[in-house]
Amino acid sequence: MSTTALRIDAACRQLKMPGMARAWQELLRDAEATGAATDRLLAELLELELSNRRENAYRGRLRDSRFPAQKTLDTFDFTTQPSVNKNLVLALAKGAYIREGMNVCLAGDTGTGKTHLGIALGIAAIGEGYRVRFVPAVNLVSELLTAAGENQLPRAVRAWRRFDLVICDDLGYIPLSREGAQCLFQLVADRYEHGRSLLVTTNLPYARWTEVLGDAQMTVALLDRFTHRVHTVEFTGQSYRFRESLQRQKGL
Repeated sequence: MSTTALRIDAACRQLKMPGMARAWQELLRDAEATGAATDRLLAELLELELSNRRENAYRGRLRDSRFPAQKTLDTFDFTTQPSVNKNLVLALAKGAYIREGMNVCLAGDTGTGKTHLGIALGIAAIGEGYRVRFVPAVNLVSELLTAAGENQLPRAVRAWRRFDLVICDDLGYIPLSREGAQCLFQLVADRYEHGRSLLVTTNLPYARWTEVLGDAQMTVALLDRFTHRVHTVEFTGQSYRFRESLQRQKGL
């Protein structure tokens, strides 16, 4: 390798341009062979570097999301869930609701695809450049309770602000303690006040959230904030898992 090539590689490392470091020699050979202008070569190198950085940033946001599985809209079968408003879901995938600080509630029967769709919308949001974190409701409340026990609840709630979208999965299956419900209220109120979006998947309609939160007055206050600006997607029908189980049995 020539001295000039070594200098270019060293500069790419110092400037943290791995995309350009990998591509410049091949592009230079192509430019010399075709007689392409040097300004075009430079433009292509810079565009490759930008593309590389976007891809690295996307992968970083995806790792930080902590999704339990990779689910996309392409693999969600809308035909088996005719109750789901497909046009609304596709509009939500563009992410404008996050920019506007709006919430989403995916509500309906167990096994109807709420978590799948929640993850899919989260991945779509990451593709739009947003920071997303997926967390089961029981884990979120447990984390907040631990912080409260250490007199660190305000700090813990603030830490969640770094995510443009928090996906709180499976709210409603396990009733919360009074303290746990109060902690969740603090998080919902904070995200409301600071224009941060929350996506909740739940098996309960809003009228039954008291069963989870316990205190009727606090439930009203939480719902007042959560539903002030919310898109609600309703799921009905047979469980995916139950239907697949029946299909397997028929195949025996």
